Amino acid sequence: MSDLLTRAEYAAIADAMDFPKAAFIDGKYRAGRGGKLKTHNPATGKPICEIAACNKADVDLAVSKAREAFDQGHWAKLHPGERKDVLIRLCKLITRNRRELAVMESLDSGKPIRDCELIDIPETIHTIKWHAEAADKLYDQTAPGGDDAIAMIVREPVGVVAAVLPWNFPLLMLAWKIGPALAAGNSVIVKPAEQTSLTALRVAELAAEAGVPRGVLQVLPGDGPAVGEPLGLHSGVDMVSFTGSTETGKRFLRYSADSNLKKVVLECGGKNPAVVLDDAENLDLVAEHIVNAAFWNMGENCSANSRLIVHEAVKKPLLKSVLARLRDWKTGDPLDPQNHLGALIDKAHCKKVAGYLKSAKGKLLAGGKVDGSFVSPTIFDEVRRGDRLAREEIFGPVLSIITVGSFDEAMEIANDTDYGLTASVFTANGRKALRAARSIRAGTVTVNCYGEGDISTPFGGYKQSGFGGRDNGIHAHDQYTEIKTIWIDLGDPAAGDRVE
Repeated sequence: MSDLLTRAEYAAIADAMDFPKAAFIDGKYRAGRGGKLKTHNPATGKPICEIAACNKADVDLAVSKAREAFDQGHWAKLHPGERKDVLIRLCKLITRNRRELAVMESLDSGKPIRDCELIDIPETIHTIKWHAEAADKLYDQTAPGGDDAIAMIVREPVGVVAAVLPWNFPLLMLAWKIGPALAAGNSVIVKPAEQTSLTALRVAELAAEAGVPRGVLQVLPGDGPAVGEPLGLHSGVDMVSFTGSTETGKRFLRYSADSNLKKVVLECGGKNPAVVLDDAENLDLVAEHIVNAAFWNMGENCSANSRLIVHEAVKKPLLKSVLARLRDWKTGDPLDPQNHLGALIDKAHCKKVAGYLKSAKGKLLAGGKVDGSFVSPTIFDEVRRGDRLAREEIFGPVLSIITVGSFDEAMEIANDTDYGLTASVFTANGRKALRAARSIRAGTVTVNCYGEGDISTPFGGYKQSGFGGRDNGIHAHDQYTEIKTIWIDLGDPAAGDRVE
């Protein structure tokens, strides 16, 4: 808590804040041609500001500027070490403005300020810096062409990349996209979620200050039909990287098929299991992970462990510890650093989550209360594997408990889902841990903890949780580049042209 300010100090920063109010196109703020986009504080329902929204004409302008910047090569052909230096300057500017960005993020998204300060801002900086440092350390390859040829396999930037962001981690998901995309030399057009555009706009301004050339990083506020769809259908866009719902992600595959077969990378939803086997040790620690996995960021997290699949032998003591841990997770004003949980993103989403609570068939153990846009952390026991609570992504602070009697039953239920993003397994038996990790069809499986790995490990999902690539790690750089083979014939020119 020593790094955090008081509620009054955060409120003072909020009161003095100057919010960005326009799109960021070709290196400067410009008024969009799609009218006004009102952004609200989810915790109070009060308007924060009006932002100039964009439309198809703005998309066309941004794509032309991105293509112009890419073709000129001021960024794409810059030495990787020089791109690294610019991105590290951006990290320093974000660090210098971290308090402003943290408060802006909290106001815009309803996220608790403690998470913005202690998790989101540091991870945003670390992500961009990690990819920047990788820019001049990724080697290309040669293939065994024999004595008569040299075969080179080289990476080249894709070109113009559209990054479509979710509202649950606005800054961090921005970093996940622009870090590797810019490090690889691409021009990037960011479409933030219409509910949370502020921090992306501010970071674009800081990027220009750091030395990112005009047209290389642009931000277009607006809704899906006005900005997202035109980007997805635009033949001048070479790639779309999307994080959000599975339903919306599928649309970008259709847009690609209906336009230029642009590359599409999707990181979508999840209905992730936490499996606690009968030999799990230190149930108090397991409970700490379970509570964090289910309720961090108000459950508005694609990797949230929203299904607790627990062996009947340890269920009773585990639930006792879970309920005890839950008492520490206070819900309230996001600008109060004492609160672990803030507000859900907007009234419409809160209504959706409340609908799940009303129709739930399980036994309510905790929570279930809705106050405005605040939903208390909620736990349902005796949930059946076919219930909506067990099958649908709620994207709210709701944990469903399913009881099992064996390892095989736990694995069967863990995989009984359309999703496959993450999973957690708790066991003291190393053999069981490895069997479970290999059995569960998910992109990330953690053992005796909850998490997503770190910046060095790829993140993405199986089944309807993902498509086309992975965020994070060196794998993220691969998806923002094209692979080219260059074959050089070293044969004797006097022998004439060789026919292959």
